[in-house]
Amino acid sequence: MTTLSALASLPQEWQLWINQNLARACTPRSMAEVMTRDGRFDQRLAHAAIEEARRARFPDMPGLQARPEVNTSANTITTPDRTVNVLLTLKAPRIVLLGNVLSDEECDALVAYSEQRMLRSPVVGDAEGKNEIHAYRTSRGAMLQRGESELVGRIEARLAALTRWPAERGEGLQVLRYESGNEYRPHYDWFDPGLPGPRKHLERGGQRVATIVMYLSDVERGGATSFPNIGLEVQPKKGCAVFFANVDAYGTPDQQTLHAGEPVVAGRKVIATKWLRERAYV
Repeated sequence: MTTLSALASLPQEWQLWINQNLARACTPRSMAEVMTRDGRFDQRLAHAAIEEARRARFPDMPGLQARPEVNTSANTITTPDRTVNVLLTLKAPRIVLLGNVLSDEECDALVAYSEQRMLRSPVVGDAEGKNEIHAYRTSRGAMLQRGESELVGRIEARLAALTRWPAERGEGLQVLRYESGNEYRPHYDWFDPGLPGPRKHLERGGQRVATIVMYLSDVERGGATSFPNIGLEVQPKKGCAVFFANVDAYGTPDQQTLHAGEPVVAGRKVIATKWLRERAYV
């Protein structure tokens, strides 16, 4: 039996539409948005068909970019040392909520390991790219080096397996503590290449293509990770994690990934954040 390619599996009028719009220099991203609107075509099929046509007729046009991805074809993901549960998935923006990423013992050990290194959390300055203290981020944090301990290395290897992205393409873990009233107001994790400060950080490994937020504690009230543009809130649950791609399938920063650490109302929230880069992070 012959298997049709993605492009050939589409109705003839849509094959013609793809080629005509590529010839008009329409972006693959905008074309995919039209094709997937109202569920007309599956997102993966649309991207694959457009990419097939682009490679055949317009090879110099920017196409799909590799990015970290979590395989959600089943309800569990088996890594070399742990079985992780898939709890929620969203296609656009790409968000996956995962359970059983860390054990209670690993969460407690990572909190204890980082406790004495906590400093006020900075943000990247737009002008020079230096770390700056701002009122919209009030947590305290500890920046860990990649693989600096057996525990850190084990967690990083698990995340690399989950996202199918090499560990060397990731920044070190950042452990963050939010006391009552602490928050991180809406922001993006991707670097804006149009600003001189963030542009300097792009030199160290390219764009932050994805983020993983791991919850190291339960929180009595508040402290959700919210995505205000899409109306999603992820409540902190010890051992769980939320993965989200900061760029779309074509490597463009995704405006839908605006997110925030909502204020902690009661209790304390501790998380570990892992930023994944486009290239090896140095």
